[in-house]
Amino acid sequence: MDIYGELKERGLIAQVTDEEEIRSLINGGGARFYIGFDPTADSLHVGHFMALCLMKRLQMAGNRPVVLIGGGTGHIGDPSGRTDMRSMMTKEKIDANCECFRRQMSRFIEFGDDKAIMVNNADWLLPLNYIELLRSVGACFTVNNMLRAECYKQRMEKGLSFLEFNYMIMQAYDFYYLSEHYGCNMQFGGDDQWSNMLAGTELIRKKTGKDAYAMTITLLLNSEGKKMGKTAKGAVWLDENKTSPYEFYQYWRNIDDADVMKCLKMLTFIPLEELREMEKWDGSRINEKKEILAYELTKMVHGEDKANTALAQAKAAFGGSGGELPVKDIKAESATIIPVLVAAGLCASNGEARRLIQQGGVSLNDEKVVDFNAAVKSGDVLHKGKKIHVRINLL
Repeated sequence: MDIYGELKERGLIAQVTDEEEIRSLINGGGARFYIGFDPTADSLHVGHFMALCLMKRLQMAGNRPVVLIGGGTGHIGDPSGRTDMRSMMTKEKIDANCECFRRQMSRFIEFGDDKAIMVNNADWLLPLNYIELLRSVGACFTVNNMLRAECYKQRMEKGLSFLEFNYMIMQAYDFYYLSEHYGCNMQFGGDDQWSNMLAGTELIRKKTGKDAYAMTITLLLNSEGKKMGKTAKGAVWLDENKTSPYEFYQYWRNIDDADVMKCLKMLTFIPLEELREMEKWDGSRINEKKEILAYELTKMVHGEDKANTALAQAKAAFGGSGGELPVKDIKAESATIIPVLVAAGLCASNGEARRLIQQGGVSLNDEKVVDFNAAVKSGDVLHKGKKIHVRINLL
């Protein structure tokens, strides 16, 4: 199976070192690769989603992922793509975020013996002796080459802290450490990481004489050249308490027409043969493509049941009060407004439902809801704000 060729056709690969060696390793299931995730928040977001999908594709082809959580580099912060210095986090916050990442990634990657492993670079970076690092690693870098890196050029005019200047060395050391202790032979990352990744391959070659490889994946941009996963409210999170399954579905359902096929290729596991046929569809079927994209991605992140609910919500919301929304796991004889709002996926939590009611954002059969314990029965029409109007069907 030419999994490398599939990655190229899907538009995932931006830059590689030693392409034929990488192709051979990946196609033969011999890549033991890592991707790093800095724990800057308590949830992964859409910006991480492509990397997770790539790891899953490669694992399915017999390659072994090493998920690197940046509990150590998170103390510094990567300057790539930033115009300001990232705010410092406490160790407690970093550790808590690492644990959140661990739980979420387990839904995508299969961990265990002879499968994927997860490591935290805090385990080897935090105990490092500074003088030892300078002698062992610093001697392999030249300031001239580091300053030529695009990630540093972008920050030079506004000011680049010495703290951030060390990030490249830390990332290179990660690759070296993983090569020595876990047999890693390849690193993947976004194409804004290219300079840091090259530094890692060179450090391994200088220190050990071994070959190491790097491959960057194309950053997912929308048709206006901006990173996807951003809305007026901020990031689109994979945690349903921060971005509900319905909001996640709607984000993908509403992307620009020009971006639909790109996202279907990069993010879904729909076979390429089917995608090639979809490319031949005429423009009148664009909404069908968007619904397929939104459903497939919501199913991957939140599971089939919640994807089905989000799909039903969307059809009900845009079909007027005649649309019907099925609600499971609530007894019809004792259903009340707050549990119904949550079970229907219209609110992420009981607290959000209470706040929405307090703010006057919920109506039942055209009457404003003021009672947190208002009864709901099948056939009632529920209004959330001005745009969502659904008929409740208690299953």
